[in-house]
Order: sequence, then C-alpha cells, then structure tokens
Amino acid sequence: MANMGKPRVLGRAILLLLLIAALCAGGIVWFDYLGLIDAKSLLGPVYRSIGIPAKKKPPIPADSPALLDEERFGKRLEALTIRSEELDKREGDIAKSESTVGQKAQELEERAKALDDREKSFNETVKQYDDRKANVAQNATYLVNMPPAQAVDILKSLDDQSVIDIFRAVEAQAKAAGTTSVVPYWLSLIAKGGDAKRSADIQRKMTAKPSTPP
Repeated sequence: MANMGKPRVLGRAILLLLLIAALCAGGIVWFDYLGLIDAKSLLGPVYRSIGIPAKKKPPIPADSPALLDEERFGKRLEALTIRSEELDKREGDIAKSESTVGQKAQELEERAKALDDREKSFNETVKQYDDRKANVAQNATYLVNMPPAQAVDILKSLDDQSVIDIFRAVEAQAKAAGTTSVVPYWLSLIAKGGDAKRSADIQRKMTAKPSTPP
C-alpha cells in the first residue's frame, strides 16, 4: 500500500510543476501583450509558429519629448566631445610652450651667469691693474727721492717692462708737477754703468710702444 502512494505523489508534483510553468509562460505572454515587459525577442518564434503576429513596439513620434531629449543629449554629448578634444590640444600646446619657455629661461640664466663671471673677471683685472698702477706710482716716487745711483741699481735688477712702467710713471709725475723728469739721467747712468745696450733697448721699446697695456 505504501509503494502505491509514491507514484501518485510524484505524478501530482510533476503536474503541479507543469501548471506553474504554464502559468509563468502565460503571464509573460500577457504582460508582453499589454506592453508591461518587452519579451518579443523571446516570444517571437513562438508567435510565428502558431500564426500570431508579434506585437511590435510602436515607433517614437517625431515630436515626442523623449525623442527631443535624446537628440538634445546626443548633440550635447557631441559638443562635449569636441570641447574635450580642443582642451586636450590646448593642453598639449601649453605643455610645448612651457617647455620652450623653460628652455629659453635656462639659456638666459646661463647667459646671465656667464656675463656675471665675465664682469667679475673684468673687475678683478681692473683691480689688479689699479693695484699694480698704484704700486708702480709708489715705486716711482720712492726711486725719485733716492740718490740716482742707488735708484739705478734697483732699476737694473728689474725686467725691461717694469723699468718702462716706472719711467712712464716718473714722467707723468714730473709733467703733473711741472718739473723735469729724471728718466734721461737714469738712462745715461745705466749706459755708463756698462749696460749701454739695455739703455738703448729700453728707449727703443718706449718709443715703439708709447702706451703700456693693463
């Protein structure tokens, strides 16, 4: 008796499942027909197999607000895309300009540094020249105030250019004071002391090169 009850229960369960499936299918067809859901792609073959035309989704009218909103949205999206491309291009141009400006600024900075170095070097050279000129003038004053023979002994120990610089300083001081320069006398003493050739060479150099470089 217990074994005979099991087939009945199984049959009822299968029948119940088939009933539920039929109700679900019928509900889908009904909701699709009412337009509550869109199951045309799923039910289209079933409709055609039984000869029932599938209900098509009505086209959106040309003056429908939804269509106008969609078109407006499309145009706005297109405008935003174009604007984004323009901004990207402008950003690229700005990056190139910044790179060029940065390179030029670096070149200007390097040029300014080079000019500063040249100015410092020039100022140092001028300072050295001024210091040397002051020293030469001071030495010229010392030698003029010495006995001529002692002054000539000191001059003989110097190189020709140093002697010429001192002679020029002595001549300039004598001219400024309105007195006679002792340079010709010193030259004569150098020649009499056995250095006639050097005395002549110094005079020749002073005549050939009247101005002394810094």
